[in-house]
Order: sequence, then structure tokens, then C-alpha cells
Amino acid sequence: MSLHPSEALASTTHRIPALLRSCHLEPALAVTVFVTALALASGRGPVGSAAVAAAVLAGQLSVGWCNDAVDARRDTLCSRRDKPVASGELPRRVVAVAAGTALGLCVPLSLLSGAAAGSVHLVGTAAGWAYNLRLKNTVLSPLPYAVGFGSLPAFVTLGLPSSSWPAWWALVAGALLGVGAHLVNVLPDIEDDLATGVRGLPQRMGRAACRWLSPLVMLAAVSVLVAGPPGPPAAVDWVLATAAVVIAVSGTAVPSGTRSRWPFRAAIVVAGIAVAQLLLRGADMV
Repeated sequence: MSLHPSEALASTTHRIPALLRSCHLEPALAVTVFVTALALASGRGPVGSAAVAAAVLAGQLSVGWCNDAVDARRDTLCSRRDKPVASGELPRRVVAVAAGTALGLCVPLSLLSGAAAGSVHLVGTAAGWAYNLRLKNTVLSPLPYAVGFGSLPAFVTLGLPSSSWPAWWALVAGALLGVGAHLVNVLPDIEDDLATGVRGLPQRMGRAACRWLSPLVMLAAVSVLVAGPPGPPAAVDWVLATAAVVIAVSGTAVPSGTRSRWPFRAAIVVAGIAVAQLLLRGADMV
């Protein structure tokens, strides 16, 4: 029996909050804001930067929804009440359709920046899907994060009128930040992951190793951004690097609850510091 249009609209509207919780909105918005700011600093202009924002947001939403759709059974077994599919608020099919729709939108939105830039962004988005569908359970689990984050500076610079690859230090820093984000993202769920057969690289290393390695990886990214660009580091570079050290250590090395999200939020802040460094050196990135 089909629903009356008003009933269908009400059902769809009712699902929007749950869909937003299912798409990993916090990191999706953070990555979108960071890359949009980088695009503005690099000279993409308001229109070009808006195209970047739309493409990145669509890609991030597709990866987030894909993750929840793929992990639905595991999240249910672990009684993840924070996951709308596992809690019964959303059917798995709805989240899967949302993921496919966002991915479909990501293709033309990425290509608005040109064939080269769009292709690079789609490779990065495909890496996120590859993580969800296969690589999450292997020792190669950090690789999609490295590819996905490392491709973002290239998406920005290849879309400029004078299309070119970014400087090496921008690519390396992006890849390192991606690996660091992967390490801290799995910290709250390592025990559940192991109990349900998820054995990516962080799970094989264990909680203690991840807690100490993750700040080192993120600080390596900050160090690359201090030492890589031409010319001597400015005073502001040292201030930002010092702040990154304090935040990374306090967020990931200080013991906290097994379900704490502070390590992940610390990674977001350190990523923001790295983006601030990129913004300050935006003219040198191309």
C-alpha cells in the first residue's frame, strides 16, 4: 500500500535528523570547511570555492553513509545506540540509498573544477569507499585515509586557472593527517572492532600503541608544514606548532575513557592548525 504524499513527506522529514547523525556530520563538515578555506586562500575565488565545498561535502556524506550501511550488522551486535541503523531508527536500505545518491552527486560536482581536479577528488572519495567495503579489515587500512586526505590539496590546485600539482609538502602533510585521523578515530571502538572481527592496522597494534603513535603522526604533518615551504619559518609557525603539540598530547596521550571521543576531536583541532599553516603559506603551495 502506497503512502499518501503528505504521509510520505512526513516520513522523509522524520528521518532527516537520523540521517544527519548517520553521515558522520562532524568530520564531514570539518573537512569541508578546511578545504573550502584552502581553496579561497589559493585563489579559487568565491564561485570556484563554492564548487569545491559542494563536491567535498557530497563526497564526505557518501563515505559516512556508506560506512554506517556497511557496518550495520556489526554496530547492531555491539549495541551501538549512537548509530541510527543499529538502534532501529533507520532502515539500512535508506542509508545505502543516501550514500549512493551523495556519491552520484559528487561526480558532476567534482568535475565542475575541471577534469584533472575532479578526477583526483573522485579518486580520494573512492578511497573512502574502498576503506568501508574492504580495506578496513586489513593492514592497509591507513592507505585510504592517506590517499583521501592527501588528494585534497591537489583537488584545490588542479582546479586553478594555472592548473598544477601542489608542492610536495602539502601532499605529504595531507596524507599524514589522514593517517593520524584514522588512528585516533578507531581508538574508542578497538575492543568492539576486535570482538566483531575488524582487524585493520590500528586494531592489530592495540590501544596503547595507537594512543601514542597518533599524536606523533599528526605532529609529523605539522612539522612538514613548518619545514617544507620555502624560506625560514615565521614566528606564527612556531606558535601554531607548539599549540599542536599541546593539543595532540593532551587529546591522545593522556589516559581517558575507552569510549572517549576527545582523541578524535583533538585530531580535528590539529588538522585545523595544519590548515591554518597551509592558509598562511597558500601562495607557496602552487
